[in-house]
Amino acid sequence: MTATAIAEGLAERIQSVAFENLSSDALHWAKVAVLDTVGCTLAGAHEECAQIVGRTATIGTSGGACLVFGTDRRVGPLDAALINGTAAHALDYDDCSNTLGGHPSAPVVPALFALAEMHKSSGKQFLTAYVAGWEAETRIARGVNFHHYEKGWHPTATLGVFGSAAGCAHLLGLSVAQTTRALALAATFSSGIKANFGTMTKPLHVGHAARNGMLAALLAADGFTASANVFEHKQGFLNVFNGAGNFNADAILADWAEPWDIVSPGVAIKQYPCCGSTHPAIDAMLMLVRDNNLTPESVERIDSWTHPRRLAHTDRPNPQSALDAKFSVQYCLARGLIDRRVSIEHFEGDSFRDPAVQDVLRRVHAAPHPDMKMDTFEHFGAEVKVTLKNGETLVQKVHRPLGRGPENPLPTDLLEAKFANCAGRTMSANRVPALLQALRGLEQVASMAALSETMQQAVR
Repeated sequence: MTATAIAEGLAERIQSVAFENLSSDALHWAKVAVLDTVGCTLAGAHEECAQIVGRTATIGTSGGACLVFGTDRRVGPLDAALINGTAAHALDYDDCSNTLGGHPSAPVVPALFALAEMHKSSGKQFLTAYVAGWEAETRIARGVNFHHYEKGWHPTATLGVFGSAAGCAHLLGLSVAQTTRALALAATFSSGIKANFGTMTKPLHVGHAARNGMLAALLAADGFTASANVFEHKQGFLNVFNGAGNFNADAILADWAEPWDIVSPGVAIKQYPCCGSTHPAIDAMLMLVRDNNLTPESVERIDSWTHPRRLAHTDRPNPQSALDAKFSVQYCLARGLIDRRVSIEHFEGDSFRDPAVQDVLRRVHAAPHPDMKMDTFEHFGAEVKVTLKNGETLVQKVHRPLGRGPENPLPTDLLEAKFANCAGRTMSANRVPALLQALRGLEQVASMAALSETMQQAVR
């Protein structure tokens, strides 16, 4: 391996991606993920974190060609990537990747959408660049996870910036040399720590990654220089972020697109607008509620066991904000018992202070599952036991939540219902079906700029 093999090798692979070489499965899941991300971004557009970013300092004050989702406002491409990237993750409702250990689409789609508007790119070009971005960020993830994740980095941001840079470099048609420099710049821009989970800063990580990935590609396109050996240098990305002996550099370039990572292990679509680490426990709780007609009055105690990797940031027995509640498995289980569902409004305003929820919270106990080991990529299981006041116990175990990968997909009706609910928060309801249809057939869209106009006209 030469000193420049990783960045250059990635750049060669990124620029070799062609629409004609995408498998039917890769194209299908790319469209599903883009559809879901657009919906989540529209739903998150009016969240306070996205609103604050959009009105801070001089962001967006000079105008531009790129739509701020959920509004009729247009800004420059870097500002659009920042604002829409923050909105995409504002509700923590966007898709996940087991490989990435985070959310693969939110750092990529907003950047590509803005750039595609600027260049009037087609849906085919957009989808091809998107798959290239997904593959790049997840290949780097294969080399650094799960040490990277467990050390405290937020991979959605620290690795997502590479997805944004790769996708933008592909959409711009950069050379291999330029794409190499874009990846090197992205390594310098990489940032985001998990200490900020449960606050507005988590979605800001994503907006920052989307913007910085695009910035890296634009700078590289104009001749900006950066070190080609940025990954393997003794003070480069791998050694600084993971540390010697805690990464597998060879895994980054191995088996590119064999299969596409978006196909296997694939994209995970969320059912619930909260941290994905809570989802298997929610699934288990809802099964118990529905199968046994449980009510809060009948329950004495709830015990939840999840993978220790996932419990590390979801063991929050007393959430102090709506965002904090998104990372509280205890709160999510309480909501599941009380409301028989977990939905967007449960994480708005002071919902977490609901006296009925506070009453149930005292009965919910979370612990790491003793049979779930750390040295595995299968870390999305949960087990929930409900002890009734009459002494009876009910147990439900979930290996993977519904939607967590193509082998257990979210049914089409639930996917489309989620999109309609999300998009309808900022768009006229009668305009939502047309946008859904366009995104379902995105490869037929002649101009992403025209699609953007349609979205702007639909704002209510």
